[in-house]
Amino acid sequence: MMRKISPREAKRLMQQMGLKVEEIADVQQVVIKTLSKDIVINNPQVSIIDIKGERMFQIMGEVLERPVEKKLTVSDEDAHIVAQQSNVSLEEARKALEQTQGDLAQAILLLSQRK
Repeated sequence: MMRKISPREAKRLMQQMGLKVEEIADVQQVVIKTLSKDIVINNPQVSIIDIKGERMFQIMGEVLERPVEKKLTVSDEDAHIVAQQSNVSLEEARKALEQTQGDLAQAILLLSQRK
C-alpha cells in the first residue's frame, strides 16, 4: 500500500528530479494553427513544466476546432501570362486564376471558352 505524499514532499521530490511547474495567470485563449485547421482553447489553464531546461506547456480548457480558409494569392506574373494568352484584362485574368485555384492552363481555357 502506498503512503500519501505531502505537498511539501512532492515539491522536494520534483526539485530533486529537476522538475519545475509554473502556472501562467490570466490566459484568455490559446490558438494552435495548423495548415488545415485552428485549434482554439478558451478559458485555458496553462502550466509551464520545466524539466532540466526543456520547457513543455500543459493546456486545459474548452477546445474548439475550426477549418482554415485558404486564401489564394495570384502573382502578377501569372495574371500577366493568362491575360496575354487569353487577350483579356488583368482583372479578368486574376478572377479566372482564383476560380481555377491558380491553375494557369485551366484559367486560359476557361477564358477562351467564354469568348
